[in-house]
Amino acid sequence: MQAGITASPVWINGERGASPDARDRGLAFGDGLFETMRFGPSGVYLLEYHLRRLEFGASRLRISLDPSLLRTEIGAAVESGRELFPEGVIKLILTRGVGQRGYKVSPGITSTRILMVSALPANPPEWSAEGVSVRFCDMRMGANSVLAGVKHLNRLEQVLARLEWDDPAIAEGLLADARGRIVEGVATNVFLVSGGRILTPVIDTCGIAGVMRQYIIDKAPEMVGQGVDVTSCEKGMFTGAREIFLCNSVVGVWPVARLAERKLQVGAVTRKIRDHVARLFGA
Repeated sequence: MQAGITASPVWINGERGASPDARDRGLAFGDGLFETMRFGPSGVYLLEYHLRRLEFGASRLRISLDPSLLRTEIGAAVESGRELFPEGVIKLILTRGVGQRGYKVSPGITSTRILMVSALPANPPEWSAEGVSVRFCDMRMGANSVLAGVKHLNRLEQVLARLEWDDPAIAEGLLADARGRIVEGVATNVFLVSGGRILTPVIDTCGIAGVMRQYIIDKAPEMVGQGVDVTSCEKGMFTGAREIFLCNSVVGVWPVARLAERKLQVGAVTRKIRDHVARLFGA
């Protein structure tokens, strides 16, 4: 086993310990989708949101999907995972399946389901409590409205963006599209509070429509008494924002304490949303 990689349970099409087929189109072309889900004593958090996004992506890519079967397999993986971790992460990969060489999709191809269980990432607790340091990435994301919002397997833009820094004090980087609009973090979605409004970038030409992002959009009136405006966000809006926070379905909410050279406070809106999400995770 490669140094630094810990063994964890893997299921392929419901079979524990199976090995992937090298001809799978997920390996050859990134032809597939994935979800990264946090689980705890009560099961997978925001499971309905994850399955809804997976169905959206499968529809866009025209990949066959059986939600009932996935629910069963996810449940079995969680039960097995609890033998190792009281809380952890389930990664679900759905590929188009095993095919012949070339881009053409073989008739009758059957999708491949891969499930992996791992421990929760050991992020410093002060990142949630006190906030994180964030940078602007040089990498720009390509535009493709058909794939915008879809959590597909091709994450090369994120890989290259994450290679831009190795300072452990910097938790995340913000990615812009070709026009310079901020879209998301490398592994998170982003919100800002400015002029009394809560804003989050529109996902119309690139980026991932995150599960936690959608949950916060849906629940913001309940959490903070106002809704979220989904809008185009220029870089200057972040350099002048009163509050900024990041989110995803594994880490919850991270306030931003520093963006590039600018320091920020953990404001009231961010605290309320962070604390609500922490309660969702049982904290």
